[in-house]
Amino acid sequence: MQLSVQNVNQYYGGSHILRDISFEIKANALTALLGRNGAGKTTLLRSLLGVVPIRDGQIRYAGKDISQMGTASRIAQGIGYVPQGREIFPRLSVKENLLVGAATLKQPKGIPAYIYQLFPVLKEMEHRNGGDLSGGQQQQLAIGRALMGQPKLLILDEPTEGIQPNIIQHIGRTLKSLVTDHGITVLLVEQYLDFVKSIADDYLVMNRGVIIASGKGANIDADGIERHISV
Repeated sequence: MQLSVQNVNQYYGGSHILRDISFEIKANALTALLGRNGAGKTTLLRSLLGVVPIRDGQIRYAGKDISQMGTASRIAQGIGYVPQGREIFPRLSVKENLLVGAATLKQPKGIPAYIYQLFPVLKEMEHRNGGDLSGGQQQQLAIGRALMGQPKLLILDEPTEGIQPNIIQHIGRTLKSLVTDHGITVLLVEQYLDFVKSIADDYLVMNRGVIIASGKGANIDADGIERHISV
């Protein structure tokens, strides 16, 4: 398994946000994490990245216990993160934004050709400021920046939010390509069910800080997962 989470608990103040969470993410697969707003998905991602420390339990990545590692150390181990809202640097150029993503590498060697192949618009606009890009272009930039760290596990938090449909389709194809062509494991938090059904190998469903369902992406409809995420 690429990622193993065992009996993880997390609190904010007196609120028990993650409740004895356990699951595994297979290597070289795309796993979707589904759930309504407030289910605890973003808190879980922040815990996986070490942004917030877990109260107890264990997080193992590539067979190594990373539960007590800081965020920078986890990224250096091969975990990439695309946050909700993208968080690109608006006053840096596209190229500079990408190079920021290589900060954890000991010997960065410029921008790999495959990133521009995945996202041709970034090559076309590499000297434009990040803040001048559309929302969809910024999302592509955020994914490209995360790939600059050469991750083996890429975690994305709602990458389709506020993005036009044609870019959503392109992002979906790109995420599948990262798995099938580049050997990158993907953990995707998403609420757009049609998008998930088209690309997910596996799924997990969260509700009130607990994993309540899991299965194969191809079985999302048959398993009646929409009832767990519809408002």
